[in-house]
Amino acid sequence: MVGRLAGRRAIVTGAASGIGLATALLFLSEGASVLGVDLPGDRLGAALGNTAVHTLGVSVTDDDAPQRIVDAAMQHLGGIDIVFNNAGVVHNCLMERMSDDEWDGVLDVNLRSIFRVTRACVPALKQSGHGRIINTASVMAEATGMGMAAYSASKAAVLGLTMNMAVELGKFGVTANAILPGAIWTGMTSNMWEERPDIADAWAKKTTLRRLGQPDDIARVALFLASDDGGYMTGQGLTVDGGLTAKLGG
Repeated sequence: MVGRLAGRRAIVTGAASGIGLATALLFLSEGASVLGVDLPGDRLGAALGNTAVHTLGVSVTDDDAPQRIVDAAMQHLGGIDIVFNNAGVVHNCLMERMSDDEWDGVLDVNLRSIFRVTRACVPALKQSGHGRIINTASVMAEATGMGMAAYSASKAAVLGLTMNMAVELGKFGVTANAILPGAIWTGMTSNMWEERPDIADAWAKKTTLRRLGQPDDIARVALFLASDDGGYMTGQGLTVDGGLTAKLGG
């Protein structure tokens, strides 16, 4: 069978674990050539070293990261059709106690890097003929909680940026959409939930499906958006949360 992404060339950031890892492997299995980007170190190689995914160890916040990512994609993939901006961080701190550096650190990874990496990829996406931009936002873009000021602000801004990308690039056949995951078992959440299974169970019970999401749940939505099946969807935020937000307040 021919994969849904046969011949496509994809960049996935935050590819060493969680949603990014699941998506990089799914894209690969569907026929795409994939460049997985994550922080330098052994973790990226351990996650993807035994696969056909090409890897680049770089922080998406580095000044030269966008150009290095584009150069690596051109070298290893021969072009760019799909950009999945998935790298992200969370920092829990009450607003009145948060320093400027803490605020800037979250916004740099979650928002500024998406703008800079995508901007560098735009010329190649315009030439693709089926360019796709997929940005990881969060249900916290439309709701929030104690200590989530920087995270919620960054993810809400990702939605606005995504809509603007869709408006500016639509005439070139490039789509731009955001995914809003709910409570997903990833590298950012697993340590807390493993130490406090009662908290994990509480979050699972908040969903209508009565379970936590898994990285593959998000990866399959990213696959839809990256494929021809999602070719007429653009400028949208897709909530993928197991019914979490539908149940809030109920």
